[in-house]
Amino acid sequence: MSQGPRSGLAAVSSALLAMSRHLEVRDVLKTIVASARELLDAQYAALGVPDDHGGFAQFVVDGVTDAQWKAIGPLPRQHGILAAMLREAKVERLADVRTDPRFEGWPSAHPEMSDFLGLPIRDGDEVIGALFLANKNCQKPQGGCGFTAEDEELLSILAQHAAIALTNARLYERSRELTIAEERSRLAHELHDAVSQKLFSLRLTAQAAAALVDRDPSRAKGELQQVAALAAEATEELRAAVVELRPAALDEDGLVATLRTQVQVLDRAHTARVTFAASGFRALPAAQEEALLRVAQEALHNALRHSGAEHVDVTVNRRGCGAVLRVADDGSGFDPHLTRSAGRHLGLVSMRDRASGVGGTLTVESAPGKGTTIEMEVPGG
Repeated sequence: MSQGPRSGLAAVSSALLAMSRHLEVRDVLKTIVASARELLDAQYAALGVPDDHGGFAQFVVDGVTDAQWKAIGPLPRQHGILAAMLREAKVERLADVRTDPRFEGWPSAHPEMSDFLGLPIRDGDEVIGALFLANKNCQKPQGGCGFTAEDEELLSILAQHAAIALTNARLYERSRELTIAEERSRLAHELHDAVSQKLFSLRLTAQAAAALVDRDPSRAKGELQQVAALAAEATEELRAAVVELRPAALDEDGLVATLRTQVQVLDRAHTARVTFAASGFRALPAAQEEALLRVAQEALHNALRHSGAEHVDVTVNRRGCGAVLRVADDGSGFDPHLTRSAGRHLGLVSMRDRASGVGGTLTVESAPGKGTTIEMEVPGG
């Protein structure tokens, strides 16, 4: 094996465990590339996932700064050495990639690369990606490649596990897409049923008020007050549905900023005081951040709609390599051990499923008259 800074079985094991921890395809790709570059002590590493149009659906690099990557320009096409790896599905180990007859050059901002090791990532007979490294950090033999046969063997082992991790991540994302579609369908039905009933009652009450205005003004006033109450309830139903259906700007703003914005909106929209605080939080894998956001939304919905709370506090803090979310209210509370049906009504089953789905845990502390605290912890990446 390569005698880089982290050679040996422990380093390989660490890399494989890191790959298995992630569920998002993008996170898996980044981990594969970073692990390969570190294990083989290379200056650059990249992994491309081909699309069906001669380009790459995803392309991840390691060893290139954001500024360099931006200056390089659009993603590469499937040509030259990359195309050969994808088409012929064989390992390429070259002393100088620039002298290979298949080399077709690169953009002016692209870093200079010489010795090269690349191989396809395969799922059965299908090539699902191309992994390659360049510029081994070592003394190179005269006219030879810095990457050795042992490096090639190590990268092949890594690629086999990368195929498994990437396939699992794809299956997870497809499963999550189906779950999201099912949730949206459920919410649409609930929204239709709840708001339709409210609007039907609203219309009948308004008609009754109109009929009573002339002959019984006091009763008409009571009916109009009922109209106002029904309109407020319909507004709450719509607000709750919009908050849950609206896609969170996690990619652009991150979890802390997204949660802070939502808490500010809820604080203005409700009579209860809703606050938010965060400490030491570090970015987490996308799946974990989304799960934390959804659990926070569900817990806030429960606290503001069902508990009668005057104060709801939301905090997100770093814990080890991960994070812990805490939503605490001073509302009516309930007995978690005696209210199985209530637990389903409050979405506790859904919240536990979200937590366990990303390797996290959910705890619920509540008692009648003592408020409720929901805490979710995730391990990080």
